[in-house]
Amino acid sequence: MASNTSEQLRAELKSLADTLEEVLQTSTDKPKAELDKLRGKAESLLKDTRERLSDTGDKIAYQTKEIAGKADDYVHDKPWTGVGIGAAVGVIIGVLLARR
Repeated sequence: MASNTSEQLRAELKSLADTLEEVLQTSTDKPKAELDKLRGKAESLLKDTRERLSDTGDKIAYQTKEIAGKADDYVHDKPWTGVGIGAAVGVIIGVLLARR
């Protein structure tokens, strides 16, 4: 699902970029009516992309809060496992920093 959403978002951003590039490259070559049409298309794509980014950001924030809540519940249910995981992460970070 996340991959599908990111691919759709990537496609929308590419479409927006292509439209904006076309407007910039042909701004002196095209009549005003055609430029207005391209600008309207670019504005519409920008609006849609902004909404999509906002929706995606909201979904990510919700999922992050949900995962953090589950992690908190897990640590409360099994505190020594949480301590062990924290210690292991600390050792790994210490080893990586010592190598520098």
